[in-house]
Amino acid sequence: MPNPPSSKSPNPPRRARNLDPEKYARLKQEAIAPYKGLRQFVYLACGASGAIGAFIFLTQLLAGQQVSSTLPNLALQIGVVALMVGLFRWENRKSKKNNKG
Repeated sequence: MPNPPSSKSPNPPRRARNLDPEKYARLKQEAIAPYKGLRQFVYLACGASGAIGAFIFLTQLLAGQQVSSTLPNLALQIGVVALMVGLFRWENRKSKKNNKG
């Protein structure tokens, strides 16, 4: 009984041989990590939104306006930025690990 083709075999499947090698590699990466570009865009957009919000709340805090409500909002915005940076870095770490192995 023939062994199933492994993902590390040097010869791609028969239909893949008709494709450009760059296109085949790109499609293979997309199959491994679907919607990676969309996820990274969402991380960047939410991170930018949090950074703008943090800047606004920081200026309000420095002006001394409603300190009791501004401080928790500033902390929340900083948390959003930190979360998005963490998710973005985690996404890149996963993709580097997939490229090596």
